[in-house]
Amino acid sequence: MTSKEPSKKDAKQGKQGAQSFQEPPTQQSQQTDDQYSEEAGVHSFSEPSTEQGFREEAEAPESQTAFLGVDENLLQIKREIENQLLQGVSQQKASTHAEDAFQGAGNIVGVGLGTSMTPTVGPGGEVISSGGEPGKPALNVYVVDRTSLDEVKSVVVDSMGVSAASGDDVPMNVIVTGLIEARPHTFRIRPAPGGVSVGHFRITAGTIGCLCVGRTAPRNSRLMILSNNHVLANSNGGAFGDCVTQPGPYDGGRCPADQVAILERFVPINFTGGVNYVDCATAWCWPDRVRRELIYLVNGQRRFFRIGSQPINPVINCPVGKTGRTTQLTRGTVIDTSATIRVNYGGGRVALFADQISIRGAGGTNFSAGGDSGSSIWVWDSSLRPMGLLFAGGGGITFGNKMTRVVAALDINLYT
Repeated sequence: MTSKEPSKKDAKQGKQGAQSFQEPPTQQSQQTDDQYSEEAGVHSFSEPSTEQGFREEAEAPESQTAFLGVDENLLQIKREIENQLLQGVSQQKASTHAEDAFQGAGNIVGVGLGTSMTPTVGPGGEVISSGGEPGKPALNVYVVDRTSLDEVKSVVVDSMGVSAASGDDVPMNVIVTGLIEARPHTFRIRPAPGGVSVGHFRITAGTIGCLCVGRTAPRNSRLMILSNNHVLANSNGGAFGDCVTQPGPYDGGRCPADQVAILERFVPINFTGGVNYVDCATAWCWPDRVRRELIYLVNGQRRFFRIGSQPINPVINCPVGKTGRTTQLTRGTVIDTSATIRVNYGGGRVALFADQISIRGAGGTNFSAGGDSGSSIWVWDSSLRPMGLLFAGGGGITFGNKMTRVVAALDINLYT
């Protein structure tokens, strides 16, 4: 991975570039924490609505190249389990933590496609494998509690009715994630880079993924932070103009003293049984309060680097990196490019996400932890091309939205 301190020339160009961006309304930063309300500043702008073309339907179609060379039987099994997961979310009650919530079919919280893996136990995620041929396609089944391969097959065949999974020749990885939950660089820093704590004024804290700009007027004159809906928009609870602080509130951020942006747009998360593809949002920044680089620490010293601006589709076994609020700079490997998972957002709210990336930390380490949500996931090579937006994890496995879907849904270009 290449990294460098920004040169004086870079800094000068960044400063000059920032002058071409429109600032959010100045009165927004005049609010105190007690005085602040969701309505503050809304009168200055047209309020976004769900009909403005930024819903999940704006997503790019699922890449078919991810399934080249995959046996049709495996694809059919995956589709049938996905349908069962979708039905399970539709029927989910508020008693998510009931004693029998994760018994039988309830123990299966995700499915995807990867390659046959070696059985392992450790912080990078426990894997129970059928011992398929190395490098060959295999079904990934994500479970809350540890169970046997035979038990998982029994549940898939008998409880879910997926008869095609009954054969002994179906290659399968059972990956123990625990409950998949929506997820340090906790200090205050100006201008704020990617990889540090940020948050809507009513949440705890997440991570700045990177900067972006809208593709059309007037949004193409707004410099914006990219992160998750549950980080910048309080899981659908935010309104246009809401205060966004750096660091996030859990790390001491307060409005207006630590405000860097206002909530600008988010893709609503469907908690009523529909399929989600992204958990993402944008926040409109004051240009002098943010910077294009991402940050990591070496012996307590701050180092900065920039990632690419053109998203790339994920590939199995690709080495990736991220820098985030909690676990800082980490490296991992893509083990799934089409996972369908149920994600717990707390308060009895569960959402189904399809076509997700799953990542396992390198060398038995955790790729992410709570507070890293919103981090950009990029290819660990000289290109540093963005691949995903981290949003959830469990049991040592991290999940991310495909960046190609994120930029399409929010109608943005990355500004990195």
